[in-house]
Amino acid sequence: MSPPAVVLPGSDVFAARAQRLRDLSGRVEAMGEFLAFMAQVAQAQQVALEQGVPDWQPEPEAFTLALEHGMAPLSVDALRRDVDIPGEVMAFVDALDLHVGGAQRPLLEQLRRMPAEERDALVAALLDGQPGPQASRGVMPLLAAALQVAWVRLVQRLPDAPQRPPDEARSICPSCGSAPVASVIQDDPECRGARYLQCGLCATQWYLERARCSVCEHTGKLKYLSLEDDDGNPWLPVQAETCGNCNSYLKIMPRELDGKLETLADDLASLALDLSLNEEGTFRRSGYNPLFIIGE
Repeated sequence: MSPPAVVLPGSDVFAARAQRLRDLSGRVEAMGEFLAFMAQVAQAQQVALEQGVPDWQPEPEAFTLALEHGMAPLSVDALRRDVDIPGEVMAFVDALDLHVGGAQRPLLEQLRRMPAEERDALVAALLDGQPGPQASRGVMPLLAAALQVAWVRLVQRLPDAPQRPPDEARSICPSCGSAPVASVIQDDPECRGARYLQCGLCATQWYLERARCSVCEHTGKLKYLSLEDDDGNPWLPVQAETCGNCNSYLKIMPRELDGKLETLADDLASLALDLSLNEEGTFRRSGYNPLFIIGE
């Protein structure tokens, strides 16, 4: 059987992410506090997703037209002015307010009181994969979390899953046009061994052949790096697929190593791998995780 070309996120995408983050917070001691907080963020995302409805959604004709032209029907470039981002931010902040302690509440108040012009500039930076100003780094993951809820909600209302991206656009999400956070090697019976890229924004997954760079599609200069424990075993079910042709890397996560992995959560937990590669200086990260965009 041929694996499905595109897989849309389920209704419990953030709940599953929250559970994985809670598990990882106990395994990765150096990042335990951060991962536990991000688990609270993901749980609040699930609440916001279930309680809200999109203020705007594309007409079916627009979806059909986008498919006919090989375009993402929920493109972030086209919709960033149509989506009710202020409403999404407030709904997420209200949901998160029920889960966090006093240490994080100043960040919530900062978001509530943020001038529209400043918020819009940070949204533009996040959607463009930029880290934004240093002074705003604390609130940007929360703002990014609200954007994820908005686009996941829109994706779940698509009449059909988009088709596989055309050859010239295989490295971007077929739903929203964003970059992937990482790739996953599936172990489900219907697609065992198939590699899927996963969108960092809307969680759509799309098929891409294995042993092929997701950036330049070169196949001859790929190497796989990972962090190992004292016994030489993978520390997490995460590897960096590095390409010697374009000097980029994207994390790849085989489910056969851990069937409970969650792409975005495991990307956050494996930050040490990014830091190691950044220190080496040979490869640049191509993965897009709006909850943690690495700055200079």
